Amino acid sequence: MLLVGSKVIGMPVLSLHVGGAIARTRTAVIDPEDLKIIAYTLEGPIIKNDPEVGDMLSTDDVREISNSGLIVDSADRFTTREDVIHFDEVMSLGFNLVGLKVVTTDGKKLGKVIDYTLDSGSFMVYQLIVDRPFMSSLIDPELTINRSQIVEIDDYKVTIKHDKAQVKVPKAEKKKAAEEFVPNFTNPFRKPAYTEEESIDDSSSEISE
Repeated sequence: MLLVGSKVIGMPVLSLHVGGAIARTRTAVIDPEDLKIIAYTLEGPIIKNDPEVGDMLSTDDVREISNSGLIVDSADRFTTREDVIHFDEVMSLGFNLVGLKVVTTDGKKLGKVIDYTLDSGSFMVYQLIVDRPFMSSLIDPELTINRSQIVEIDDYKVTIKHDKAQVKVPKAEKKKAAEEFVPNFTNPFRKPAYTEEESIDDSSSEISE
């Protein structure tokens, strides 16, 4: 299932062991080599909020992404960049996908990356969502670029093969991509169906301030 990347930021991290939220995602750590989200930095009462030493969640340890949040076994799955050499190497690059300029191989400027979609199973960035320059935006306000069109990525720009493969992304589709989730196991945090007279107690899925 494709999800909009920005919708995963700020999501609760839910522990099967505790039965509720234990943190929230803060930033995505993307490896520019293959555009995979390898981890999320975290924030919350039990997290050291210094991004240099704070706890992180490897995407390999995520059991499921659902409307409730990212589900993990327990906080024991959290790690730090110092514990995983590859995490430290990627974070040291200071790579940020959002904000990069997008150009074609013949030098045509298409805009800049404002978001992306990711595959919820592999955590690979699947598409780039590109904000168009002012004049072009009058016709195509937003475009998507499939990862197969990317030729090169550096600190400043994403170079793609050509712009004919770009398509507009209707807002309804982006909303649908963010809201549709396919679970891969029984999710104990999924809310059951209730009648109108019954209420839902959400206290277990909130992080205490």
